[in-house]
Amino acid sequence: MKQTEHPDIKAIHALLQSRHPAVWIPTDDENEALEVVRAAMTGVEADFYTWSAVDGLHCGIVDAGEAVPDTTVAAAALAWLGMRDRPTIAAFLDLSDHLEDPTTRRAARQLIQRYAQDPSETPSHLVLIDHAHSIHPAVASLTTRHNISFPIADEIEQIARSVLREINRRTPIQIDINRTTWNIVLKNLRGLRRRQIQRVLHEAVAVDRKLTDNDINRILASKRRMLSGGGMLEFVESPASLDEIGGLDRLKGWLAQRENSFSETASDYGLTPPRGVLLLGVQGAGKSLCAKAIATAWQRPLLRMDPGGLYDRFIGESEKKLREALQQAEAMSPIVLWIDEIEKAFASAATHSTDGGLSQRMFGALLTWMQEHREPVFLVATANNIDALPPELLRKGRFDEIFFVDLPGAEARKLIFEIHIKKRGKDPADFNTDKLASVSRGFSGAEIEQAVVSALHAAFADNQPLSTDGIVKAVKETNPLSVTMRERIDALRKWAKDRCVPADHPE
Repeated sequence: MKQTEHPDIKAIHALLQSRHPAVWIPTDDENEALEVVRAAMTGVEADFYTWSAVDGLHCGIVDAGEAVPDTTVAAAALAWLGMRDRPTIAAFLDLSDHLEDPTTRRAARQLIQRYAQDPSETPSHLVLIDHAHSIHPAVASLTTRHNISFPIADEIEQIARSVLREINRRTPIQIDINRTTWNIVLKNLRGLRRRQIQRVLHEAVAVDRKLTDNDINRILASKRRMLSGGGMLEFVESPASLDEIGGLDRLKGWLAQRENSFSETASDYGLTPPRGVLLLGVQGAGKSLCAKAIATAWQRPLLRMDPGGLYDRFIGESEKKLREALQQAEAMSPIVLWIDEIEKAFASAATHSTDGGLSQRMFGALLTWMQEHREPVFLVATANNIDALPPELLRKGRFDEIFFVDLPGAEARKLIFEIHIKKRGKDPADFNTDKLASVSRGFSGAEIEQAVVSALHAAFADNQPLSTDGIVKAVKETNPLSVTMRERIDALRKWAKDRCVPADHPE
């Protein structure tokens, strides 16, 4: 297989060649970034130095040879570099932690400005490789930011083959998968960083020294664990079939009509792939189920972004989290990306912000991504409170469609009862589901499920079989949301009447 060069090497080399005096690389994998920078120096006649607060300045990589005396203090290291006459590329690790010190900040600014004014044919460069995704604005304004990319298909396969060869060289392993399974393995590695791919494959063969069809689930579990550690994207299980989802007939029809819109044939026909939907509706009526229905209908993984995890008390970290989550979603495409209760993440963008403009910046970044992203990521945004939504989100063209998810009608309620009765190991034919649908008018899908569960508990406690009458009793003992929040639901329905497409046929 042809060797694939790390795609960021060429980008960093171009930055150095175009005389950018300072390059800032925010990353959690500084070793990868250092390797990229060193490889990007090919053909550049300059000395290479690295610095850390523990080891000071070293010519070459950190820990190699003697350190430059008295350079563990960042300001001293920057000042020492400022006195050199030779072309230099200096990589500083985690300098952001030291830039709150005025002397260090001043030294960094002076060094960058000196490098910017260097008239020589081979100028010097400062490279900031940092765990933090924000640095002091006085220094950030003088730097050019570069984000390390996620590996794409060819590189993922190259990394995987290289890792397995290395494991086999040390302790022989058995690989027993066909090309189809191998492609599934590679697909499941999308959206991971290079070192994460290495760790996943090591875990897959660690126990039995084999890579077989049975390891696909282990690889997927490892991937989910790694993504969950980041706290922003979460895999969500969706039903295997739309038959497990009651109601939502109009939404299902919309999905069926667009199922093949992502194909090359559709593109040749002049169609552009759908990019997203906004789901407004009654709390508990099934907006989450809609997101799962979309993933199920199109057989795509469903990833949920947690809006509550976006905001961070450190300046710049919130924007970083959103940017990285969207970047990772694109790397894992084709997927369905679900932002649940989107109004909670961007509510301040709809009012006079009291957060220093953070909500507006975050909202603007999301809108830009929605407009410009090219990878097949289908966005599903759900919302309960229309008053908290920024008006820009509701403008035509932001989403392919805005659906209103109301409480299920009679036919949908009948189906929902059948689904939950069957899920508990009972035969729906033994129950009068028409009667159940009739007595549960105004109930949400979630409330119907809880009625079935409550009746099941009561039947078990009485040592009796689950019956229609038992479920009817549980239904009548429930005070549904449509009663306790009638005024709010009526107002929501009135607003949606001429603005949204019903996700299901009205009752």
